[in-house]
Amino acid sequence: MTLADPLTILLLFVAILVSVMAVKRKRNNRVCPDFPPGPRPLPIIGNLHQLDLKRPYRTLLKLSDEYGPVFSIWMGPTQMMVLSGYKMIKEALVNHADAFAERARVPIFEKVIKGRGVVFAHGENWKVMRRFTLTTLRDFGMGRRKIEDKILEECAYLIKDFEAQKGNPFDTVKMMNVAVSNVIVSVIFGHRFDYEDPKFLRLIRLISENVRLSGSPSVMLYNIFPALEFLPGSHKTVFKNVEELYSFVQQTFIERLKQLDPNDKRSFIDAFLVKQQEEKSNPNSHFTNENLRSLLTNLFIAGTETTSTTLRWGLLLMMKYPAIQRKVHEEIERVIGSAPLHYEHRKQMPYTDAVIHEIQRFANILPMNLPHETTEDVRLNGYFIPKGTYIIPLLASVLHDKTQWEKPGEFYPQHFLSSDGKFVKNEAFMPFSAGRRICAGETLAKMELFLFFTSLLQRFTFHPPPGVTSSDLDLTPAVGLTTAPMPHTVCAVPRK
Repeated sequence: MTLADPLTILLLFVAILVSVMAVKRKRNNRVCPDFPPGPRPLPIIGNLHQLDLKRPYRTLLKLSDEYGPVFSIWMGPTQMMVLSGYKMIKEALVNHADAFAERARVPIFEKVIKGRGVVFAHGENWKVMRRFTLTTLRDFGMGRRKIEDKILEECAYLIKDFEAQKGNPFDTVKMMNVAVSNVIVSVIFGHRFDYEDPKFLRLIRLISENVRLSGSPSVMLYNIFPALEFLPGSHKTVFKNVEELYSFVQQTFIERLKQLDPNDKRSFIDAFLVKQQEEKSNPNSHFTNENLRSLLTNLFIAGTETTSTTLRWGLLLMMKYPAIQRKVHEEIERVIGSAPLHYEHRKQMPYTDAVIHEIQRFANILPMNLPHETTEDVRLNGYFIPKGTYIIPLLASVLHDKTQWEKPGEFYPQHFLSSDGKFVKNEAFMPFSAGRRICAGETLAKMELFLFFTSLLQRFTFHPPPGVTSSDLDLTPAVGLTTAPMPHTVCAVPRK
């Protein structure tokens, strides 16, 4: 790794000084004699000296080549297990689903979420909140025509914003974020926001900043040595941003409570508040204001960041590979023409569907997944994994598994096409993870990706800015909790 960042050096130095405090972690910090092999750690810092702190998944991929599909690594004083490759991750998350179903307790998220909501929730609370979330999202049309209409409405607004650029270079981050976010916002809050609404734009900025900072070296070191909380660093910005998000969400559901009609549930918030009233006599109810606040924030962030980031990768890749973009255009013209787009068109558009899947595979949005934790002692690949072990299911190793993909390092839509041009599934396609913790919004995300991407390609041809060629475009991912593309601009030229 490169330790040129003065803050990183300072944090590592102080980490050594406060290691006695930091080492007071949970029980899985002990060395297990039958634990998988891994690189030899140093005292206090473990294997941090070997990691690329900005893109740790790259180091883990290299280590998996040396130590195999199951290996251990020390992040400071905490021993963790890394799973690599399609077969091993499926074995753990699917075949031993219950044993690997818990979410690891990551200090930065424990500090702000405290195990509530759904993404970083634990135990029975997670089960109740996930069940309620899936049921309520279905009730509000997830996967059906009702939500399709909301997505297509946002597609129309987004197209107008792209048209307003008149073919000049522009950055798509803001437009894409607000368009995608408005879909989930219309479900959880019961209304959409105008694209220039200052409060909405502020919330989007907070989300983007937190996703970026949560994958930064300084936050990683805070997660490893939480006793360093008193030091300045990105973790303090994350805390502050979450409090602002929480304040907005809480103010919103308090206002909804004043107008609540149990017979007319117009939003996700309404459904939760009605359930809360139904269980007000239950002292053990999970339908608390704190859970609602965390749950809405989870949905707001999850429903914005990964889908908008994937779409931005999609447009960048269309500029990078104009021949593939032309084939998408040809299929759109053949199947849809200038007629209104619908989700059912996907079945008639195998090439476009394959391109979208390949964008997800290649972009590798969440390379290290979100960490899991074992709920019980379990044996995996001949090794004993004790209850409470921190698990890193390396999704990058699945989406780029050489045994599952013909050209894992290339953008190659044929990964999802048969020899006669029909769409084919691949079991190693796991961008939404797998098992008990698979993304609750998978159905919504799939519909959004097809409708947004196809709508934009139906109306525009995407080119690099003047003076930039396709070969000049950089596909190196940026640093963050998710792997967004590097900052770039696009030219959206209306199609005749």
